[in-house]
Amino acid sequence: MSKTIYEALNRASSFLEENNREKEVARYILQFVLGKNYSELMMAMYEEISTDSFNTFWSYVEEHATGRPYQYIIGQETFYDREFLVNESVLIPRPETEELIEEVRKRVPLLFKDKNPLYVADIGTGSGAIAITIQKEVPNAKVTATDISEKALQVATKNAERLSALIDFKQGDLAEPISHEKWDIVLSNPPYIAHSEAPSLSDTVIDYEPHLALFADEDGLLLYRKLSEQLPSLMNSTSLIGFEIGYEQGPAVAGMLQKAFPKGNVEVIQDINGKNRFVFCTNAE
Repeated sequence: MSKTIYEALNRASSFLEENNREKEVARYILQFVLGKNYSELMMAMYEEISTDSFNTFWSYVEEHATGRPYQYIIGQETFYDREFLVNESVLIPRPETEELIEEVRKRVPLLFKDKNPLYVADIGTGSGAIAITIQKEVPNAKVTATDISEKALQVATKNAERLSALIDFKQGDLAEPISHEKWDIVLSNPPYIAHSEAPSLSDTVIDYEPHLALFADEDGLLLYRKLSEQLPSLMNSTSLIGFEIGYEQGPAVAGMLQKAFPKGNVEVIQDINGKNRFVFCTNAE
């Protein structure tokens, strides 16, 4: 018996709820399988879904019910209105990180006026979401991106090619690959979850996302400390540093940056949910 798109979506949403998953994920998967955006899907709700499309859709839904993130199942995630390829070698880009881009875009014209090019580094690039988005949204940015993981850099390189972004990718630990140059902007969303927090994470995160990109020693603060020690010799006299942080880490990370840049203006910025999410350090001549 044939099914409408509406019936398929309804059945999948209920199935996911029964398995303690977010029911909205059914729509994201269905949009991917049918190649439709949200508006197109709404318009097509009472059209029939082909057997092949339904079978593919349902297999993805069942796989997600086991815990595997749907982004890894369909192989992509939307970030800043662009589609990024993702697999288990990289973290799935989060909506909060889009706010990091917004904060940088606000600060660039005030701090750098019309400087061209702006030398930008993204440390621990993962899928390349930050580096590529900055290169697309800040046209005078000349972007370099680093990661310790060769597999992550392979994903990021593919994303840069697909999205026509010119990024210089370098493999290595933190700022080491960029240590022979001077930078206007350095951004990083490093691993910041304390190992002790692992039991509190959802199975979709702990069982599937790369632990190398999730966890850090010193209660999640190790990489911020290392970066704070590395960056003073790498920054131009007028510069901007932006870190994404865990919501409880604001005071600690701000303290590290203030110690590293005694004359810098260090700010802890909240995300759209009112949680501490970013620390910025502005240095001006």
